[in-house]
Amino acid sequence: MPAALDGPRLPPLSGVARQLVVFLHGYGADGRDLIDIGEEWREWLPDAAFVAPHAPAPCDGAPMGRQWFPLTMRDPHERWTGVVGARPALDAFLDAELARWGLDDSRLALVGFSQGTMMALHTGLRRATAPGAIVGFSGMLVGPERLAEEATAAPPVLLVHGDQDPVIPVQAMFMAAIGLAKAQMSCQWHLSFGVEHGIDGEGLRHAGQFVAQALLGRTPGF
Repeated sequence: MPAALDGPRLPPLSGVARQLVVFLHGYGADGRDLIDIGEEWREWLPDAAFVAPHAPAPCDGAPMGRQWFPLTMRDPHERWTGVVGARPALDAFLDAELARWGLDDSRLALVGFSQGTMMALHTGLRRATAPGAIVGFSGMLVGPERLAEEATAAPPVLLVHGDQDPVIPVQAMFMAAIGLAKAQMSCQWHLSFGVEHGIDGEGLRHAGQFVAQALLGRTPGF
C-alpha cells in the first residue's frame, strides 16, 4: 500500500467545488510552502478547491521538511527511480481528492515546484484520463526518452523557470519542452527574468491565467 498523503486545504469560495488544484512542493519543503498560492488564485477560481499534500518521506537534507524521493546522487537514474517510486502514493491521493469533491481528471490542475514539478509531469502525463492542466515551476521532465512509450495523457502544460536559477538551470525547461515535443505533446513556457530558484509575481499570474483558461475555458481579469 502506498503511503497516505495529506496536507493543508482551501475550500472553494463558492462552497461548491467544480475544479481541484493540487500543489506539489519541492525538496525540503512541505505543503504549507505552496498552499498560499491558492489564496491568490481563488478570487479568479472561486469554484476551485485547493490542496497541497506533504510529500511522503522526511527529507534527508532538511529534517523539518519532506521529500518525494531522495536526492543523494542527483543523477538521472536516481530521479527516475524516485518519480516511479513516489507515483503510486500521489495517484492514490489524487483519486481520493477527486472522489471527495465528485470531480474527474478533466477538472484537475497539477501545479508543481522543483521536485514537485518532476512529480506533476511524471504522474500527470501517465494518468488514465488527462488532467485539465499541468504547471511546472523551476523543475524538469524526468526520463524524457521514456515518455512517448509510457504517456497516456496529453494535457495542456505550462513550464515556468527563472533565468538565473542556480539549482535547476533554466536549460532544464527547454529540455523538458523538447522532450514533450518528441512525444508529440506541446507546451507553453514562460521565462522569469532575474529570478533564481523561486516564483515571482509575474510567473504566478501567468500560471494562474493558464490554469483558469484550461479549467474554465476563459481567462479572468487578472
